[in-house]
Amino acid sequence: MSDQVVRIAILGAESTGKTSLSIDIAQALQSLGLNAVAVPEILREWCDVNGRTPEAHEQADIAKAQAEKIFSIARGWVIADTSPLMTAVYSDYIFQDKGLYQQALIHQAAFDLTLLMGLDLDWVADGLQRDGEHVREPVDTLLRQALQVAKLPFQVIYGRSEARLSAALMAIQESVGAANADLGQHLTAFKSLQSQRNTGQYGLNKGKTAWRCDLCSDAECEHKLFSDLLKPDGSLKS
Repeated sequence: MSDQVVRIAILGAESTGKTSLSIDIAQALQSLGLNAVAVPEILREWCDVNGRTPEAHEQADIAKAQAEKIFSIARGWVIADTSPLMTAVYSDYIFQDKGLYQQALIHQAAFDLTLLMGLDLDWVADGLQRDGEHVREPVDTLLRQALQVAKLPFQVIYGRSEARLSAALMAIQESVGAANADLGQHLTAFKSLQSQRNTGQYGLNKGKTAWRCDLCSDAECEHKLFSDLLKPDGSLKS
């Protein structure tokens, strides 16, 4: 891990809260006095500019641009709303092109922490970028397979709104903070911030944090696991 920069990748299938969480994490870190920035998804910008989704031969340039955007930042906390690995997975799923995996996994290995979004959020349409709820499980499976084959660790994050952010901050504290002694001065602040989030996932399931289940590739199982924490109307159980 670099003493000057900490990079966190937010990965996941479509409509799993990547963008919102990356912004929320950056703002939470900023509230602790840390230099943090959320790096947006290049694909979203590309679709907005071109008015369409990219074709197979355009995927490599998008992955390259995403990497440059992330790794051009050399100081502070970099919270990446997707990484080149997401482009590689979609190239595999949509175009049956596995050619982007090798370089994408090299980039992925340079992250200090990878957070994979669980499939517990409702799917919401978002213009050109989202293909449908049926895409989420196969994309999630491909992501997990790529990370596991490359032996790259990741944490799975569940929860709605504050609960999702709480789970992410917990993962950051325990994974990134524990590995970098220079961050010791911030651990107390992390714990103080965490204790204020009474709706956090840790409190909901009495310490049995679902984000530790990083080896299971059964998305339906994950959805059921988190659904057990919800009331029929979708609110959190007390």
